[in-house]
Amino acid sequence: MSNKRLSKKEYLRLFTRSNLLEIGHQAHEMRNKMADPRTVTFIIDRNINYTNICVSGCSFCAFWRTQDNKDNYLLDKRTIFKKIEETIKLGGTQILMQGGLHPVLKLNYYTELLKSIKAKFKIHIHSFSPPEIIHIARVSKLSPREVLQALKEAGLDSLPGGGAEILVDRVRNRLSPNKCTSDEWLNVMRESHELGLRTTATMMFGHIETPKDRIEHLIKIRKLQDETGGFTAFIPWTYQPQNTLLGGITSGGHDYLKTLAISRLMLDNIPNIQASWVTQGPKIGQLALFFGANDLGSTMIEENVVRSAGTSYTMTREEIVRLIKDSGFKPKQRETSIYE
Repeated sequence: MSNKRLSKKEYLRLFTRSNLLEIGHQAHEMRNKMADPRTVTFIIDRNINYTNICVSGCSFCAFWRTQDNKDNYLLDKRTIFKKIEETIKLGGTQILMQGGLHPVLKLNYYTELLKSIKAKFKIHIHSFSPPEIIHIARVSKLSPREVLQALKEAGLDSLPGGGAEILVDRVRNRLSPNKCTSDEWLNVMRESHELGLRTTATMMFGHIETPKDRIEHLIKIRKLQDETGGFTAFIPWTYQPQNTLLGGITSGGHDYLKTLAISRLMLDNIPNIQASWVTQGPKIGQLALFFGANDLGSTMIEENVVRSAGTSYTMTREEIVRLIKDSGFKPKQRETSIYE
């Protein structure tokens, strides 16, 4: 494959007609040019879902609860601090805080939480996806940029790429009609990058979208990266249907690996591609290292959203290191999601 970017039609042909092993080989070659060919990175961090109360009610999500549900929750600071202390004791260097779109919490809740964490702990805070930023802005009657600026001043270090799902509004209107639009998601990321906040980007696939929708999603991510250069990594992961209103069938390893490889080939301006062993399991995660991925993500001290949908894979630091070594690579622990 040449360095010239292919057309939408040519990329679509990769999905519909291309041989998996052939495209995987091309993606691995590109991975070796964009990252250290001998090294696979990983991180020790913790997903802290501070609340499961959410007004979005996405049909693909098994995690959210309404304010009337008996099993809803909003973590207090003491509980969050305990989780961070446990993370640091296990060698963790980052927390990823994400939660539901809470109908009441305004900006001051989040800024006070960030300030209290930074006053007590030395840890990287990689938190609040674009839908959360948009929602906080609406509840607080502020602009997303004002929210981002305030969160940064309070201690936010970088943003996760969650809530992207598929950046095609026809799909989003069916999956998550109460969540931000594609343009709103992209604009939060644009403004984050302009404010000096680096971010990751994601794609959740294998539900109601088409291969053409996946291509459109990747092109939008690439276009914004051409503009800002603020994305440090891309993480494609498969929809998990159990316990959701949407239902369906889990996308298998073949579809995952092909989508991962095409993502690596299309996103020629994003340096890192992360394998989603959390949804695919360790063995497919290991294979992903030969289909374009150069990072194995987190050891996942805690993860709640995917687990709510019936999928639960965990690995210790020792297990992830062994997995990388057994694949023929040198493991390298990174400290943050901004890959610096």
